[in-house]
Amino acid sequence: MRSLSSQRGATLLVALVILVLLALLSLSAFQTSMTDQKASGNMQARTEALNAAQETIETVISTRQFVVDPSNAIAKPCEGPNTYCSDLNGDGAPEYKTRLLPAPACVTTKVLKVSDLDLNSSEDLSCSVGQSQQFGVAGADTAASDSLCANTMWEVTAETTAVGGGAKVTVSQGIGLRVGADEASGSCL
Repeated sequence: MRSLSSQRGATLLVALVILVLLALLSLSAFQTSMTDQKASGNMQARTEALNAAQETIETVISTRQFVVDPSNAIAKPCEGPNTYCSDLNGDGAPEYKTRLLPAPACVTTKVLKVSDLDLNSSEDLSCSVGQSQQFGVAGADTAASDSLCANTMWEVTAETTAVGGGAKVTVSQGIGLRVGADEASGSCL
């Protein structure tokens, strides 16, 4: 039979092993929760950067400034032309900076023919104003002539970076826009 003191030593050894296993299990759970927290933070930063990029694109296409001057498409830039700053928490310091890289560019343009217009639409009717000067000209086909409008396709690319972090997002968006034929010839070469 074993002595009482050797049995107490075995109990102590088993208790220490169980304690070490519990400590390792706790450390593993802590590491897992920290990894999950970092992943959640990164996803939030990416979502905020994506929202800032989309906000910048919406700001740009809400005016016709990008058609007139693509290299200065943002009405109130924060740090140089084509730069927009997003202050999400309202403390006066931007959390995200978005740059239009490259500047908005006209990809295609197509001058509309008068025959393609719906003259019951006020938008299309304004494209045909001034076309009547060809009436009465021998051999003039007014329906086949060019209207005063053109359909253009633009590409706007916004690159957003977090000011104090590593989040970086690039968003490209195509925009179809009807412009005057003279505007199209000036900005869509």
